[in-house]
Amino acid sequence: MTVRVRLGEFCQARSGDKADIANVAVFAPDRPTYELLCAQLTAERVAAHLAPLVRGPVVRYEAFNVLALNFVCAQALGGGGPRTLRSDVLGKTLGPNVLRMALDVPEDVAAHLSLLHPPECAP
Repeated sequence: MTVRVRLGEFCQARSGDKADIANVAVFAPDRPTYELLCAQLTAERVAAHLAPLVRGPVVRYEAFNVLALNFVCAQALGGGGPRTLRSDVLGKTLGPNVLRMALDVPEDVAAHLSLLHPPECAP
């Protein structure tokens, strides 16, 4: 059996841009989670998720040494900095946007995920 878990519950992301190309790196906390990302977080799936924003192809690069997948998104910023009419001209919101995606995680793997939670607020 599997459970649906949002990427933001157990991964981190960083995004940036150059001209009209943005990149989103998704970082796994450990090797088993990285393998799960490699199996399920495909370039096609990220492209479909970002389709309202990204008009060009999405290419995935694997960075095993840092347990990350880097997605390079072409035609992602409406023409780039001075030409775009978007409020996010730097692509900074693409990382959190990708973290909203959910994966099917085997229950035994989900039980061992180090979920990221905000710190508890003191009363």
